[in-house]
Amino acid sequence: MESPTDPARRRFAAGRGSLSRPGADLRRLPTGLDLRGVRLVEGVRAAFAFGVVILINIWVQWPPLLTMALAANLACFCDNGGPMRTRLRVLTAFSILGGLLWAGLGLLQPHGLLVVVPAACALIFACSYARVWSVQAQAAGNVLVVVLCIALDRPLTLAQAATTVAMFAAGGLWATFLALVIWRLHPYRPAHRAVAEVWRGLARLCGDLERLVALPEPDAEAFDGHARDHRRGVRASIETARTMILDLARSRERVSDRTGQALLRLESAEQIFSALIAVGELIDSRPGPERRALAKLFLRRLRPLLVTIARAIRDDASLDLARLEHSITRAAEGLSADPTLAALAGRIVGRVRIGAKLSTPEGYRPGGTLTEGGSLDRWTRYVGPLRQNFTLASPNLRHALRASAVAAPALAATLTYAGAFTHWLVMTVVLTMQPFYAATWQRALERIGGTVLGGLVGAGLAYYATTPLAEAGLILVLSIVGFAARQISYGFFVACLTPLVVLLVELLEPGHSSWEIVAMRAGFTVLGGLIAVASCLVLWPIWEPDQVRQELRRALKAHAGFAEAVLLAPAGEAREAAILARTRAAGLGLNDLEAALSRALQQPRAGRHPEVESALVADATLRRISARLTVLRHAPEAVDPEAEVWRAWIAATLAALGADRPLPARPDLDRRPSLVRLVSQVDLLVGTLRPGEIRAPLPTGHADADPDGIVPGPSVRTP
Repeated sequence: MESPTDPARRRFAAGRGSLSRPGADLRRLPTGLDLRGVRLVEGVRAAFAFGVVILINIWVQWPPLLTMALAANLACFCDNGGPMRTRLRVLTAFSILGGLLWAGLGLLQPHGLLVVVPAACALIFACSYARVWSVQAQAAGNVLVVVLCIALDRPLTLAQAATTVAMFAAGGLWATFLALVIWRLHPYRPAHRAVAEVWRGLARLCGDLERLVALPEPDAEAFDGHARDHRRGVRASIETARTMILDLARSRERVSDRTGQALLRLESAEQIFSALIAVGELIDSRPGPERRALAKLFLRRLRPLLVTIARAIRDDASLDLARLEHSITRAAEGLSADPTLAALAGRIVGRVRIGAKLSTPEGYRPGGTLTEGGSLDRWTRYVGPLRQNFTLASPNLRHALRASAVAAPALAATLTYAGAFTHWLVMTVVLTMQPFYAATWQRALERIGGTVLGGLVGAGLAYYATTPLAEAGLILVLSIVGFAARQISYGFFVACLTPLVVLLVELLEPGHSSWEIVAMRAGFTVLGGLIAVASCLVLWPIWEPDQVRQELRRALKAHAGFAEAVLLAPAGEAREAAILARTRAAGLGLNDLEAALSRALQQPRAGRHPEVESALVADATLRRISARLTVLRHAPEAVDPEAEVWRAWIAATLAALGADRPLPARPDLDRRPSLVRLVSQVDLLVGTLRPGEIRAPLPTGHADADPDGIVPGPSVRTP
């Protein structure tokens, strides 16, 4: 008979995550759609940027205007948002470099393969290696590869090259001017949306905890899935928001009122996140019915408050704190029967009140200058990442070498057997290829599927668009849809982009049927995707079990520091600062470990590697250790003062596992009641990673429940 937890288990196993929320199942590619990523304003702006130039060209019929229109379109691909200064640097550099690259390769093309192919491969290496600087630089490098492939289609005279440079720069700068001056997006909006996403993630985490409380007997697998799905997603959202806020502050070299407001909201959300992890640990420890009922009551009251604040942050709306105060106060009422849960609820409610107050008109008014992580000098900003990654141990350098090496024969073939669409092969190979095999495999599947689906749609639309004006109108509509959907998922974006490409080719290269264009694009996409996937397994492959081993070691070291700060550091402000920093490091370490595990599970044969299987168990165990340490962080009075020997052993054991040192001697003392569960999880971790060194556990007949009702949990099973 099916157990009550089976539906929840199937739910975790079947869920497919997205790039913003990877999901609980590490074996599944995160190809799900994230409909919150729709950006209609960006779509309209991008369509206007190059649509206006196309309409002017239909009227005046001057071919260089098509180069300007294409440059404006490609510049929109480079604009990923962010601080104004950063966007201005990236878009201006792309506008100038793109024109020079097109003109230079056009002038080189008549000199033959022996000159063109090495030069093009060197440029592909540089464009691929640009990812070491930032996401914006990575996007610009990818689009410059597209410019490179288009530039090799036909040779240019000196006069044509000069015109190309001027018109490409004009198109790119027109799109930049439109984005940053005339139709500028609110500079603070992306950061505030990122903070709102953190609060929404907390609401989802809270709702899922409420669901687990309602289950008759939630098992270890259900809690493991919950931790991987929600804790991983919220931690990633917190770091994304923090990066965006600090980038915004650095670009202005001061903390404005809005930036300070976003930082305080993020800090409040991070503290709520930590306390909710502790609440989840209390529920996971199989407490009595009274605690479960109290936890369910608290979570049911808390979730609507988190949703309300998230909406206020997203919509930049004001809240009536007086009306909310009753709900905020009521959320923590009636919990006095469970002191530990009541203390955690009080901490959460206090931070919720701060989040609500920050959404009132008088919520924040200080301002100031940026002191932490201030502006970086040019050497640190530009040369530092290049030097740090210039080693074969760097995935970024291997990716750049692989891209240029595979592009060489593809370029030679397409230049030898030149055709109107052969450049799509090189584009697909380079743009599909990613530093890791799993990411390349996902990109290939999404690109091929999106191209085939979008090609069929594009051919059908082209059949009914019989005039240049009708084609231009459809191009504008498809551009709006495509750019608005670029954050939903890569596959969906490609499916929206392909009809646009089909119509653009028909408009710019008359004489080709739409079905011919679709067939050629689909064929080159499939071939290029297969080449990209195969090259990741053959050329300078990154063997994922090695990456898993490295990330596991980093996660163990981070948790050793976390344990030391919670269990051994003396009370005071310095302890709280150390705990905050090491909590973040432990969370990031687990996220990096799970990303490496996910890639390993999708790489051929790597998922069955013994180290990967051990790391899966270690990952789940570390999640539980982290949660238990979080409980002790928020309830330090629960740690028995006489348990000092065990506290030191826990921190030393985690440090030894992370540094590959001999394990410390296990204390010949009874485990103190407050550390029973934590010691049990450390024992499990040692047994998983060092099975030959673990001693038989001491008799545990005395192992009473913790002061907060925690007893040893079940063994962690491999997900």
